[in-house]
Amino acid sequence: MTEPSVLAERNGSAAYLVLNRPKSINALDHEMALAMAAKLAEWAADDAVEAVVLSGAGERGLCAGGDIVAIHRDASAISGAGGAGGDEAAQNSPSGRFWWDEYRLNADIASYPKPYVALMDGIVMGGGVGISAHANTRIVTDRTRLAMPEVGIGFVPDVGGTHLLSRVPDNLGTYAGLTAGSLSGADAIALGLADHYVLAESLDAFRTAIGTDGLRAALDRYATTPPESKIAAQREWISKVFAADTVAEIIEGARAVGTSEADKVADTIAAKSPTALAVTLRSLRAAAGDESLRQTLVREYRVSLRCLEHPDMAEGIRAQVIDKDRNPAWAQAVSEADIERFFAPLDNDLVFDDPVLDDRTADVVAGS
Repeated sequence: MTEPSVLAERNGSAAYLVLNRPKSINALDHEMALAMAAKLAEWAADDAVEAVVLSGAGERGLCAGGDIVAIHRDASAISGAGGAGGDEAAQNSPSGRFWWDEYRLNADIASYPKPYVALMDGIVMGGGVGISAHANTRIVTDRTRLAMPEVGIGFVPDVGGTHLLSRVPDNLGTYAGLTAGSLSGADAIALGLADHYVLAESLDAFRTAIGTDGLRAALDRYATTPPESKIAAQREWISKVFAADTVAEIIEGARAVGTSEADKVADTIAAKSPTALAVTLRSLRAAAGDESLRQTLVREYRVSLRCLEHPDMAEGIRAQVIDKDRNPAWAQAVSEADIERFFAPLDNDLVFDDPVLDDRTADVVAGS
């Protein structure tokens, strides 16, 4: 019998969600997002639950993101048909339907009424960031490798990623979004993407202590001071260079710094999808002015669907994940009109249901 892809456990005053697809580094799919939403709604109404703890099965990480191969199928079909069906085809695709519920889950996590403790150990990428970095209690370790790597596959940071990155001081969030590089646990703390640092060797004991002793006591016992952030140490030049108005100016500014590290950053950005980079920069600047995460998620939903319609996403996933030749043939012409289209309203824009538990998650609860 196949084990559930999301395990629900109880210990003392805490309830535990465990992403249970270790072979794929707990890659998140639609069923898992609905299962998480269902349990979170159930536990929000349970007075015996004082805290919810999220972790990933296996030793490799919390969550490597969404199911990229499935997204590639949708992107190939939609962009390969020359955009036939347009927004409606993208919205009704498996990826479009998944994002609708995933982004609503991200919003629910951000407003969860109890301590939601995300154990961001190992690899935490893309969709994994969405179910952890919006938590009110974010734990990183010495093994954490956190990233929003979307521009490397012709995509744009989603799951509220542009909301998070746009609020990082000194343009370090813009740096993270455009380079798609990984952040250490120390980096995540310094950038404000995590709250507490626990050594990986103590993580199991910390996790248990939340249920037996309470969250505050567990943090007092196991949280420690992180080492220095390597990225934060470069904030002076990053702050200036990444304040530029265009990606081309950012690349030029990095080369002008005159260090091998800055040159490497320029080369890294220049190798990404020009369209994805331009849309990401526009998204980050727009998210900085948003009043709420939900406002950002509506924009990200529009952008994500338009990425399915654009050839760079299918090509980027092909090059990085399917064929692994690491040689994507990006579309090079990027006009203002092209960029603007990513942000145009949809006929059926993303909406949020209150309370958290809606008809779809109710079915999951009934079957759990």
